[in-house]
Amino acid sequence: MELKALQESADKNKYLYNKINPELLEKFEKPNPKYGSLKLHIEVPEFTCLCPMTGQPDFAKIIIDYVPNLWCVESKSLKLYLMGYRNTGMFHEECVTTILNDLVVLLEPEYLEVKGEFAPRGGIPFHPTASYINSFYKDQTQDMVKNVS
Repeated sequence: MELKALQESADKNKYLYNKINPELLEKFEKPNPKYGSLKLHIEVPEFTCLCPMTGQPDFAKIIIDYVPNLWCVESKSLKLYLMGYRNTGMFHEECVTTILNDLVVLLEPEYLEVKGEFAPRGGIPFHPTASYINSFYKDQTQDMVKNVS
């Protein structure tokens, strides 16, 4: 049995598993809500990478929360970018900080947080979190909290 469409897709995407490539990430202009602000929550339930010491697979749910400034990440490009981690040896903490750094460069958000909920290894679950806050946004939110008090 020959599955042409599946094979074409597999052949086309083989390169995606070889390395982490931030150039795959794409953005689009943030829609402006008439009232309030926009916060985005993204969950990636099937993230995988490799332990840099043993080469064993690590599994995680990656959670991305952010408040866009001008740009939003395009979801298919994010998926293709994250596939690059599949055969890459990295500690959990490096995975979340690399994802954060690449998204901050792309999006220049007001706020961005990346959390990795990794499956336990050796009986110990790791849930590293990396966050970024634009200093102007931080000052604004602190002023709003002071004015409410």
